[in-house]
Amino acid sequence: MKTIYKISLTSIFLLFAFTTSYAQNIEGIVNTNENIPLEAANVVIKGTTSSTTTDQNGKFSIDSKGKLPITLLVQYVGYKTTEIEITALPTAPLQLVIREENELIEVVVSSRRRIEKVQDVPIAVSVITGKQAEQTGAFNVNRIKELVPSVQLYSSNPRNTGINIRSLGSPFGLTNDGIDPGVGFYVDGVYYARPAATTLDFIDVEQIEVLRGPQGSLFGKNTTSGAFNITTRKPSFTSGADFEVSYGNYSFLQAKASVTGALGKKVAGRLSFSGTQRDGLIDNVATGRATNTLNNQGIRGQLLWTPTVNTNIVLAADITTQRPDGYAQVVAGVAPTQRAAYRQFDAIIADLNYQLPSRNAFDRKIDQDTPWRSNQDMGGISLNIDTKIGGGTLTSTTAWRFWNWDPSNDRDFTGLQVLAKSQNPTRQTQITQEVRYAGQLTSRISGVAGVFFIDQTSQTDGTEESGDAQWRFAQSSTSALWKTPGLFEGYGIKTDANIRASSAAVFGQIDWAITDRLHVLPGVRYNFDKKDAHYARTTYGGLQTTDPALLALKKQVYSDQAFDSSTDNTDFSGNITVSYKASDKINAYATYAKSYKPVGVNVAGLPTNSAGEPLLDLAVIKPEKVNHYEVGVKTSPFRNSIFNLTFFQTEIKDFQTNVQAAELGVNRGYLANADKVRVQGVELDASFVVSQHLTINGAATYTDGKYVKFTNAPLPLEETGAPVSFKDVSGSTLPGASRWAGSLGGELSDNAKFFGNAGKVFLAVDSYARSEFSSSPSASKYLVVPGYAIFNARLGFRASQGLSVHFWGRNLLNKDYYEQLLPAGGNTGQYAAVLGDQRTYGVTLKYSL
Repeated sequence: MKTIYKISLTSIFLLFAFTTSYAQNIEGIVNTNENIPLEAANVVIKGTTSSTTTDQNGKFSIDSKGKLPITLLVQYVGYKTTEIEITALPTAPLQLVIREENELIEVVVSSRRRIEKVQDVPIAVSVITGKQAEQTGAFNVNRIKELVPSVQLYSSNPRNTGINIRSLGSPFGLTNDGIDPGVGFYVDGVYYARPAATTLDFIDVEQIEVLRGPQGSLFGKNTTSGAFNITTRKPSFTSGADFEVSYGNYSFLQAKASVTGALGKKVAGRLSFSGTQRDGLIDNVATGRATNTLNNQGIRGQLLWTPTVNTNIVLAADITTQRPDGYAQVVAGVAPTQRAAYRQFDAIIADLNYQLPSRNAFDRKIDQDTPWRSNQDMGGISLNIDTKIGGGTLTSTTAWRFWNWDPSNDRDFTGLQVLAKSQNPTRQTQITQEVRYAGQLTSRISGVAGVFFIDQTSQTDGTEESGDAQWRFAQSSTSALWKTPGLFEGYGIKTDANIRASSAAVFGQIDWAITDRLHVLPGVRYNFDKKDAHYARTTYGGLQTTDPALLALKKQVYSDQAFDSSTDNTDFSGNITVSYKASDKINAYATYAKSYKPVGVNVAGLPTNSAGEPLLDLAVIKPEKVNHYEVGVKTSPFRNSIFNLTFFQTEIKDFQTNVQAAELGVNRGYLANADKVRVQGVELDASFVVSQHLTINGAATYTDGKYVKFTNAPLPLEETGAPVSFKDVSGSTLPGASRWAGSLGGELSDNAKFFGNAGKVFLAVDSYARSEFSSSPSASKYLVVPGYAIFNARLGFRASQGLSVHFWGRNLLNKDYYEQLLPAGGNTGQYAAVLGDQRTYGVTLKYSL
C-alpha cells in the first residue's frame, strides 16, 4: 500500500508543477431548444481531449490553445451532439442550442482511422468508455469480458493468457510463443504482441473499442478474429486532474491519479498512475498465509507538441509491474485414466501417504510446496505523429516495447515434491513501425492505406526439476528400480528457447459512396512473415549412474532434445463490405473476408516417437486460412434506443491448436494443426434510454463452434494410457466456446447535489452469464466448466467536477464458479481450476478538478 501512496503523491506533485495555462478562452452559453440553460453539458474541442462542462446557467469557457480554426462539440445525454466551427476568437459569448436526440447513436469511434458515429460503421463493434469502465470496475480485459460477452479471456497466469473473440483468436490452454494471437491489442495505435498485456491494469483510458471479425485491411498487424483498439486520455493545454481511490474487503486498495496541463504555448503534458493491491483469496495451509494476491503498479507519461495547427506529435512512455503472490490453481477433481491401477492418482498418493487438503475446490485450500510467482514487467516508448495533408491525415507510429516474465509454478498442484521447480523466465522485445494515410480522396471515395513492420525477439531460459515424489508419478512399470533412492531427486532440464519473428505488411481499404445511402468497401492486405526458432534442453542432476537400466528410467521422465526451425510465408488477403443506409434509423451491411494467421513454430519442446526422437514434422505449424461471412443491421427503432443484430460464420483451415502432452518434457504443451473448424452464431446489442432517469443495456451472443475435421487430436484426460496416441474429434465442440453468453444491466439516476457539487445520484445493476464450455482441446467430460451467472451493483453519486463517491459489490450472490480447468503435468489424473473471485465489495472516492 505504501508503494501506491508514494507514487500517487509523487505524480501529483510533479504534474501540478507543470500546469501553467496559456489561455485563449472561448466562452459561450448552451441552451435547449426550449431556451432552458443546460447544466453539465460537455463541450469538447474536436480532435483533442480538451473539454469542459457548463455551469448551472449553461455557461462555459474553454481554452482554444491558440489554434484556429477549431470545431467545438457540445454533448449531453439525450441530446444530439452539436458541432460549431470557430475560425476566429469571438468577441461575445457564443449562443448554442442543442436539440433532444438519441444520445446512444452519437458515440464516436476511430476504428476506421477517422472519427465517425459507431452506428454508421459497417463493423460489429462494441464501445466501452473510460468512464463506463471505471464505474463498473472494469480495470482490465478480464473485467471487460463481462460487458462484451463475445470476448473470452482465459488466464492460468499472465504468460498463459489467451484472448478470444467469438471463441477464436488464441489456442485454448498454455501459451506458445511460436504463434501470433488472432486478436490484435492496440493502445494508442501501438500493437502489443504479448497476450500477457491483457492481464495488466488499464491506465487512464479514454475509450475501448472491441471490433469483431477480421480487420486486416484497417490495422497494421493482421487480426483474424478482431481487435481491441484502446485510446488513452491525451495531454491537454487546460489544467485538469483526477484522483481516485477504492477500498474493499480482502484489503483491496486501488489508487489512480492523472494530471494534465500546459508546459508551454505549444507543449502539454499528462502523467497518469494506477496501482492495485489485494490480499489473497486462497488459503495455503502449508505456509499459513493466503495466496493469489494482487500487486500491480503502472505509470504513463505523455508529451504533446503542436508545432503547427495541422500537426500533433505525442511522445509517450509507460512501465507497469506486477508482483503478486499467486495465480495458484486449486485441485478440482481426479479423473480415472486408462493407465494401470497402480498409475491412478489416488493409488499414487496412497502409496506416498498423502492426502489433498480438500477435494472441494471451493474450499479454496491448497498445500502446494513450490512458491507461485508471477512477476512481470512491461513497458515501452512510442512516438506518434499526426499531420493533416489534403483531405486526410498522415500518421506515423513508432514504438519499442519490452516484456520480462519471471515465474515459478507448482504444476503438480499438490504438496508433494513431484515437480520441485517449474519456471520459464522469458525476455521479449519488439520494435514496430506503422505509417498510414486516412481521409477523403475524392467527393465519393474515402479510405485508409498503410504499411506496417514488426520485429520481435523472445528468449526463454527455463528450468524444470523433479522432487522426491517424482518416481511414483512417473512409474510406468512394476520394476523395483523405480524406487532407487535419489534416482529422480534434483533431476531436471535446462531449456534454451528463442525465437525471432518479423512481419511486414501493406494494407488498405476504401469506402466508395455509390450513393449517399449505398457504400461499397473493398480492402486488401499483403503480408510477409518470417520466423527463426531454436530449442534445446539439457538434462542434469539426479542419481549419477552408468547403469543402463536406471538411465533408461531417467530418460522416460526427461531427455535431451534440440532442434532448429526457420520458415517464412507470404499471403494476399482481403475483404469486401456492402453497406446500405435504408433510413436514418437503419444501417445494414454484409461482409466477406479472406484472412490469414501467420505460420507458427514450436518453441516449447516436441513429443517423441517410440524411439525417443522428437517428431520434427511438428516443428513448423501451417498458417491458418480464414473465410469469414457476416451480415449485420444497426437500428434505432425508436427514440433513445439502439438494437443491433449480427449474423456471422467463420471457417478456418489448418486451425492452430494447443496440445497438452502426457510427456513431462513437453513444456507448456505443443502446437498442432486441426484440419478445419467452423464457428457461427448471432450477436445482439441493445441499449435504451427509457427516461431521463432510467437506462437499460444488454448484449447476447449465440456461438456454435466445432471441429469440422480433426483426426489427429490429443487424447482427452480420461483416455490417457489408451493404446492409441491420437483421437478423431471431428464434430466435437471447440474448447472455450459457450453456446450462450450475455450481459444485462441498467441504471436509475436523478439530479442531485453532494457537498455543493451538481451531479447525479444513481443505482446501477449489471450481470454476466455464460453456458458451459469445454476446457480441453479434446473434449473431456471431466474438463467441462459449468455455466454460471454473476451479479454486480453500484450505488452512489457522480459529478463531472468535484467529489464523486459510490459503493460497489461484485459477485453479490457469492457464486462459486470456474474460469478454467486444466490437467496436471504428465496427465496423471488430477486436474486443477482457475477459480472465479468470491463476493467482493468496497467504496470508491473520486475527485476531479
